[in-house]
Amino acid sequence: MRWIESKSSRFAGLALAGALILAGCSSQGGRQVVEDNSPAGQVASTDPIKVAMITHGAPGNTFWDTIRRGAEEAAAKDNVELIYSSDPEAGRQAQLVEQYVVQGVDGIIVTLAKPGALEDVLAKADEAGIPLVSINSGGDVSAAMGAFAHFGSDEKLAGEAVGERLKQDGKTSPICVIHEQGNVGLEARCEGVKDVIPETENLYVQGTDMTQVASTITAKLQTAREVDSLVALDAPIALTAAASKAEVGSEAVIASFDLNAELAQGIVDQKILFTVDQQPWLQGYLAVDSLWQNHRGGFEISGGKNILTGPAIVDSTNGADVLKFAQEGIR
Repeated sequence: MRWIESKSSRFAGLALAGALILAGCSSQGGRQVVEDNSPAGQVASTDPIKVAMITHGAPGNTFWDTIRRGAEEAAAKDNVELIYSSDPEAGRQAQLVEQYVVQGVDGIIVTLAKPGALEDVLAKADEAGIPLVSINSGGDVSAAMGAFAHFGSDEKLAGEAVGERLKQDGKTSPICVIHEQGNVGLEARCEGVKDVIPETENLYVQGTDMTQVASTITAKLQTAREVDSLVALDAPIALTAAASKAEVGSEAVIASFDLNAELAQGIVDQKILFTVDQQPWLQGYLAVDSLWQNHRGGFEISGGKNILTGPAIVDSTNGADVLKFAQEGIR
């Protein structure tokens, strides 16, 4: 895996992350519910605790399945009852958080894609003395909203990495497809691409309706023949874009963020040029493990800095190796 180095050396937090012990499984939850009571390996002898993970993931998106699997493995090892729930609508995500604050869980993991909607309810969690960590999005506001750690990728840095790679390949007219308007992480990704290639144009689609996504991308590629590259911000959008490209006969290359087995196969098959992986399995795993460590010893990992799980480039040079892990469900 080729890592992209931050200009401010913010990958130092990864050394701390790597010191955490590998993990196990158990889950249940709100809008999406998964339960597995068969832990793997030796379970910690500490008293059981209950941790709620509330994301903005849409049902059926494999990216969130990967995060959850990492969290479940840590939960089994740490003797944690993990409750997983998600809702892409920010107001309903906030309601889910409030539900677990009222229940008095021992820790909360949350994504901050639309932090303004969660500000009040996270203040209630703080008042209730419930430890909080954030994952995936909102790293720039995480500490201000009460989280003692954030596990994720620097989205603007990742966008810059995509822009630099496309620029090296001679691309000058990218389209950056944003599948959830108002999501601060997605906007930052496209902002990073645009900082490197100023001609980058944003294209907004409705990520929960793949038929609409396909028709919008197809129409854009048909009418804007100068487009030489299309940047998707998650794996299902990238795969849909590849199908649209084939339908139109466009010469534009497809780049992406994030990863699943199908996207890794697309890279191996040369349908996708590359993707930037934020290694979401680690986000789920490290978030649960950090709350367990906090509960058992008052530890607060990261020293107030974000712990970066990416970005890392996956392309033709390492796609086959990554595909193997993706097929096993840990990438």
